[in-house]
Amino acid sequence: MDKVQSHGSKQRWSGRGRISRMLRQQKARLYIIQRCVVMLLCYHD
Repeated sequence: MDKVQSHGSKQRWSGRGRISRMLRQQKARLYIIQRCVVMLLCYHD
């Protein structure tokens, strides 16, 4: 029974890890897009 409970807790943590990883990837994409827009605007001037 202890093994089942520990396995369940691991699944919860992996789920949270997935969400945090997705958030990190989205932040990275937004940062890259923002930098590209700034560079394009500055280069256009």
